[in-house]
Amino acid sequence: MCGIIGITSNKPVSSTIIDSLRKLEYRGYDSSGIATLSNGLINEIKSEGKLDNLEKNPMLKNISGNIGIGHVRWATHGIPNTINAHPHSSESVSVVHNGIIENSTILKKYLIGKGHKFKSQTDSEVIVHLITENLKTAEIQEAITKTLKQLHGSFALGVIFKDKSDLIVGARRGSPLAVGYGPNENYLGSDSYALKSMTNKITYLDDGEFCIIKKDEVHFFNEEGKKINKKVLELSSDQENYEKGDYKHFMVKEIEEQPATLKTGIKEYLDNINNDINIYNFPWKINEINSITLIGCGTAYHSCLMAKYWFEELTNLDVNIDIASEFRYRKNRLKKDTLYVFVSQSGETADTYAALDLCNKNKMKTCAVVNVIESSIARDSNFVLPIHCGPEIGVASTKAFLGQLLVLYILALKISFLKKNISKDNYVQKIKDLKKLPKVIEETLLNESKIQSVANTFAEAKGSMFLGRGMSYPIALEGALKLKELSYTHAEGYPAGEMKHGPLALIENGMPVVVLAPRNNYYSKIISNMQEVIARGAKVLLITHKSKNEVVSENIWETIEVENTNDDLVPFLLSIPMQKLAYYTALKKGYDIDKPRNLAKSVTVE
Repeated sequence: MCGIIGITSNKPVSSTIIDSLRKLEYRGYDSSGIATLSNGLINEIKSEGKLDNLEKNPMLKNISGNIGIGHVRWATHGIPNTINAHPHSSESVSVVHNGIIENSTILKKYLIGKGHKFKSQTDSEVIVHLITENLKTAEIQEAITKTLKQLHGSFALGVIFKDKSDLIVGARRGSPLAVGYGPNENYLGSDSYALKSMTNKITYLDDGEFCIIKKDEVHFFNEEGKKINKKVLELSSDQENYEKGDYKHFMVKEIEEQPATLKTGIKEYLDNINNDINIYNFPWKINEINSITLIGCGTAYHSCLMAKYWFEELTNLDVNIDIASEFRYRKNRLKKDTLYVFVSQSGETADTYAALDLCNKNKMKTCAVVNVIESSIARDSNFVLPIHCGPEIGVASTKAFLGQLLVLYILALKISFLKKNISKDNYVQKIKDLKKLPKVIEETLLNESKIQSVANTFAEAKGSMFLGRGMSYPIALEGALKLKELSYTHAEGYPAGEMKHGPLALIENGMPVVVLAPRNNYYSKIISNMQEVIARGAKVLLITHKSKNEVVSENIWETIEVENTNDDLVPFLLSIPMQKLAYYTALKKGYDIDKPRNLAKSVTVE
């Protein structure tokens, strides 16, 4: 989940590397570092903690050179400190690494036997010593080819060499890596976000490939060290979305962007004239698909769980969901008539990509629901459904979650119509309701003051619960996850009917419990479940629809009413108070909302 950058230029690069690391910091903020080449020496500076600490280091102003690499770390092997920060350097080689080297212990023992001395606790340091060792008997290209074959696990690498002041080596297996092209300079970066401010011309490395970049040329090689040709992609610029503007945090900006995000997605997929859904270039006939499997991690998994309800409600497909990290290790009975849908904001989630790779190797039907259309998951899927959210910088996903829900709902609705599981009139009506959704979300966002008030109680609580039934259950899970991510408070999401099967024992006097109870066919049941927790001393925050009918208010602590829409779309509205509750709770506790501890935006390691 770390972020790496490399620049070779005809002018000093240290300040540009720092600027690029700022854009990559969402990938990790346990430590940071930079290494440049000047006067035949490797100059290295590292700092524990956020990038601010590196920028404040007085030694940084002395770092010079027209070639360099940088790194922001999310710790895997070795505690977050300066010694374990990247780059890792020998006298002749310096390396930055994103990934995990699974055979690092074996390699370390081998290298110590060769006289190499290790400074850190990281798995990454073996890479620099292995390259150094292989350079004793081979030139750079051959030494890199040999090194990559010796490494087991995942990596994106940036490597500079004391005796080669004009080049950087980049290599990829598992973890993403891109090359950018500029005038009299070229770049290496973990993703396009770090490179877009410098260039819109980018090439993505595929698994097993490496590259040698100089300021005026780039060469690509396969895992055997044979030179290959790669395409150059031209990316659109959306730089304004990378700035907070007048907002205090990216997260609150992204929450407020959700009506516009949904409006963009609806515009991309809906035919306003014919009241129809357009999913262009769908590569299979609809009668070839009899089941669907939805796969994701974290928030994306909650999107999949939500979509399961929609697909079951609207279609006659068999529907399965799976956590990506579990999918690849089970004995899956993959089926040719199943559509495998992989959901990931970044499109680089390691476990999700590995599950996709398994399906591809078995020639299954694969579809990606992603935000980054240039990502690995998008490139390697048979078919891509972009969520069109624009950059999401806050680690806790908000607008991307709603974007995933939107695309998955649209897919379910379209398949339902094509399979004749829904009437034309019903189909058209649901599309009309969907068009109104951005406005309804906009109105729901205005419900602010009460959420801020109840957040004070959640900030002081030892723990909390989020309860839902039916379509509100995945939103309960997502609400609990958001609170955990941002406020570091224990929170559990449960199906409300399961409370009496054990979790009720956790209820203590004064414990805040969120009950999601839209006025659907589950309403009376979940109200009964709500009274069960109230009877044990819980303080219940009830979230439901606006309605002319009286809310069941007996002994309820607080009630928040969202706007009205059809039952299918209620989960979108319920998500808003969940996001804001987490935000204001973390704000009350004084935590770093955009960079919660121990987390990173893009999870590129298993």
